[in-house]
Amino acid sequence: MLLDFFYTLRAAQLPVSVKEYLMLLEALQSGVVGPQAGACAVDDFYFLSRTTLVKDEKHFDKFDRAFGAYFKGVELVADFTQEVPLDWLRKALERDLTPEQKAAIQKMGWDELMQTLKKRFEEQKERHEGGNKWIGTGGTSPFGHSGYNPQGIRIGGQGGHKSAVKVWEQRAYKDYDDTQELGTRNIKVALRRLRRFAREGNELELDLDHTIRSTAANAGYLDIKMVPERHNHVKVLLLMDVGGTMDEHVGRVEELFSATKSEFKHLELYYFHNCVYDFMWKHNRRRHAEKFATWDIIRKYNKDYKLILVGDATMSPYEIIQPGGSVEYHNEEPGAEWLQRLTHAFPNFAWINPEPTGVWPYRQSISIIQQLMSQRMYPLSLQGLEAAMRQLSK
Repeated sequence: MLLDFFYTLRAAQLPVSVKEYLMLLEALQSGVVGPQAGACAVDDFYFLSRTTLVKDEKHFDKFDRAFGAYFKGVELVADFTQEVPLDWLRKALERDLTPEQKAAIQKMGWDELMQTLKKRFEEQKERHEGGNKWIGTGGTSPFGHSGYNPQGIRIGGQGGHKSAVKVWEQRAYKDYDDTQELGTRNIKVALRRLRRFAREGNELELDLDHTIRSTAANAGYLDIKMVPERHNHVKVLLLMDVGGTMDEHVGRVEELFSATKSEFKHLELYYFHNCVYDFMWKHNRRRHAEKFATWDIIRKYNKDYKLILVGDATMSPYEIIQPGGSVEYHNEEPGAEWLQRLTHAFPNFAWINPEPTGVWPYRQSISIIQQLMSQRMYPLSLQGLEAAMRQLSK
């Protein structure tokens, strides 16, 4: 059984060696987990195998998927600290609405939406499905999930219309994989427009032209001349949106991330979700424990850094312009303020958007971000990257 598990991990392109596999067997034989039951529980085996077999946390997501595929499913645990009736929020039905029904559902303003949600929590005493008022599933109420409302608060479940003002659930994101192989070299070629080479370090390269001239001047006696190796001197501050609607673009964004890491020696990476607020993070699995204040990031890096933001800019407009608009926590200042501070601190900036340009005019949040970025938003395409690199090279 465990041999098949080992080959499953290898098939998932995890760098698992025989030595680590033998270490796992030794741990099991020593009774590290499940010594009394005679067999370890799945959770215990999961943590033991991940500890012994995975050497780098960037492979945790691949391991989770391979583990779940092998053991026929992965349990998802949500831990909510508020008194939300989660047992009500199980999906019980799917409901298709006619255009006339959708048009009849009106949006609430921000203050009205929040006050109404608070009132529903106080009044509601039972489970509801398919309605237009209470917190439930499959209906047209602005509270719940698996239904339709042009602007509401999703509580648990899966979204689908990309219009939620807030999302009440535990959300886990993963880091973008920097080992992803490029499907095409065009991304690298486009990024090279931003390169500026400078001689750095010890004399490691042969200066052929100078060597030939010096040898000729010495009547044919070989006189080798060396010069320091040339390195790309451009500094890049990369801010990447992760989670939510960005899950649709993971493949293309990972290709961009891989190319960026290989092309720029001086690269600093931070993650954010939907819009930049007062903090960011470097590792998604530790995003709640290791936060980096945006003010500290602005002060840490000089103006010679090129600022590149990568995100689909698809969110509720409240997330950009409203204090408390973040879907995950109460931000004291709107995201627009932080974007303006970043672009002021780093004059050379650009936003790369993986969404097709054809949908940009129909997303209010994209229009707002474009204005805040002084129209420096470019599609994640060869032409878009080349245009962005030309802008950053000015």
